[in-house]
Amino acid sequence: MAGGSSIHPTSAVPLSERRGPLTMGLLWVTMVTAFPLLLVGFEWYKEGLTFSQVLLGTTVSCLIILLYSIPATQLGARTGLSYTALSRSIFGRWGSRLVTINLIWMFTLFYGVTALLMADAVNGLFHLNYSLAWMSVGFAIIMSFNNFFGFKGIANFARYVAAPLLIMWVAYTFWKATGSCPPDVLTEAPHKPFTTALTMISTYVIGFAVWGNEKDYWRFSVPKPLQAAVPLAIALLIGQIIFPTTGWMVAKITGITDYTAATSFMNNYSFGGIAWIGIIVLGASYFAANDSGMFGTIQACESLKHLPHRTWVTIIAVISALTAFLLSISGVAKSLDSIVSLNCVIMPTPTVVMLTEWFLLANVFKTSSIENTRVPAFEDLPIVRWPAFSALLSGISVGLLTSGTIPGTGLFHIGVCSVQAWLAAIVVYIPLRIREHKRLIAAQRTILERVLARRFEEASARIPVNAER
Repeated sequence: MAGGSSIHPTSAVPLSERRGPLTMGLLWVTMVTAFPLLLVGFEWYKEGLTFSQVLLGTTVSCLIILLYSIPATQLGARTGLSYTALSRSIFGRWGSRLVTINLIWMFTLFYGVTALLMADAVNGLFHLNYSLAWMSVGFAIIMSFNNFFGFKGIANFARYVAAPLLIMWVAYTFWKATGSCPPDVLTEAPHKPFTTALTMISTYVIGFAVWGNEKDYWRFSVPKPLQAAVPLAIALLIGQIIFPTTGWMVAKITGITDYTAATSFMNNYSFGGIAWIGIIVLGASYFAANDSGMFGTIQACESLKHLPHRTWVTIIAVISALTAFLLSISGVAKSLDSIVSLNCVIMPTPTVVMLTEWFLLANVFKTSSIENTRVPAFEDLPIVRWPAFSALLSGISVGLLTSGTIPGTGLFHIGVCSVQAWLAAIVVYIPLRIREHKRLIAAQRTILERVLARRFEEASARIPVNAER
């Protein structure tokens, strides 16, 4: 494995390298559970959301995530192919490259802001005054270590270190907050309509928990829907429901709403004021998240340019360190809020198009399944596949318009922006793809008719000659 690629960037993962539901579930816990999810509970309390709204909003958001992610994981498990490899035959040469580039810059941003969060946690827990920028650069480099060992490295760290620590931390903090929070929070009258609360909650929860390239990880799993659904549901319950509601309860108990003050208080609340315990737990969370993010980025990069796996790890680590340095200028909370709003639109929309193609192949066209998709070389692809490319642009446009991230679009910041983006992509893709398929069938029929006509003419021309003989 040294110096080579061990993640099969343009080929299916062999069944001999697949992992069971326990490993995949523990990995997913580390990918959807992080300290900012607890802090966002403080923010929702500050915004006037009630406990019932937070509980119902996170639950609805997680159900939406499951409706998307279970099919997405099976697309990876059944084909064994990566996010970028599957995009080639559906989006075309430049469409696939756009999908790949979007993954690279989005995950690099996530990696940078996670390194920045780690640096901020060290400064806060140990009451240091070191340069946040240079500390985040250092952590960005160190966090790349597990990726030198491919999927095995990130899976083992999640299974044996990060996930157990996170589960114990979440369980203890939730139990402690539940015992202190007054029971009347369940009947508290709302100050804002639930539609407003759901818009606010879903953007953050879906933006954080939906990776978009689920196939890059679950292609290392066995293709059984139930063995994906159960781990996914448990991971979301821990990371996206229990954790944010715990943050809300602690904010209710203490009245704290400031991010910095909340971080300092949670150190005492969860870790008894012992800084090194806090760093171990938070470090496991942030390192595991960046393990997974870099793994996805490497697969995307290797699909564009074949280089030794460890060479790509080094290159991405350096770029991510520079990204962390630049993000330190804009601030941690602001950076993360903007990134999750973009992520829930930009990353999953191509997957929604791929899933729609899978559905059409099986139920409308009744032709070969996407499970038998061959990964073509770039030079064998059309410049762009217009149905998928048009659907992608339409979905992203609708999602960004309703996400509230673009200045001046507050009027359109309604509903669940990610779902609206996905539905727009589906609505655009289906008729365009059916029309393309009909044209292809007609063209093939015309070609076949011409071939048969030419052969008939050739046979007819030979008949007189044979008759004279």
